[in-house]
Amino acid sequence: MATRTVAVLVGSLRKDSYNRKLGQALARLAAPSLEFRFVEIGDLPLYNQDLDAAYPPAATRLKEQVRAADAVLFLTPEYNRAIPGVLKNAIDWGSRPYGQSAWAGKPAAIAGASVGAVGTAAAQQQLRAILGYLDMPTLGQPEVFLHFKDGLIDDQGTITNEGTQKFLQGFVTKFTAWIEQISPAKG
Repeated sequence: MATRTVAVLVGSLRKDSYNRKLGQALARLAAPSLEFRFVEIGDLPLYNQDLDAAYPPAATRLKEQVRAADAVLFLTPEYNRAIPGVLKNAIDWGSRPYGQSAWAGKPAAIAGASVGAVGTAAAQQQLRAILGYLDMPTLGQPEVFLHFKDGLIDDQGTITNEGTQKFLQGFVTKFTAWIEQISPAKG
């Protein structure tokens, strides 16, 4: 099987982000046929349509990284029952100017971690609506609303709970199959 690349966007800029740890854990669980590439979004200026004619270098880099990927994984916290502004900003930069979206047709998956009991359910629902508009076929099941507790995932991406590890392994396996279903490898 050919190696497929996954652009990973983490909607939290926090140094010790639960969602970054979740992404690292998912990358460790992935088969060798998937390569997870974390895309920096914290350096993007706020989207401004006036800049469409002279795209900032950080926005150009984002679009190039997304275009080079076979799929996209969004890891989102939930801020005030919505996706974080930094994630929405990255999505806007990647979709503009009109007709030049880097997202269109890319298989996607969403996961999120939070200390709250409901995880990131509301943010993920909002993100699903956005991805539908952007023409990104998004994995429906399993949904990952991870209730994060200290020590659940260490700094190296090791999952310390066997049940959580099994569940997340199932998610990665389904995402891998989803990528292949939506965008079969050529060759």
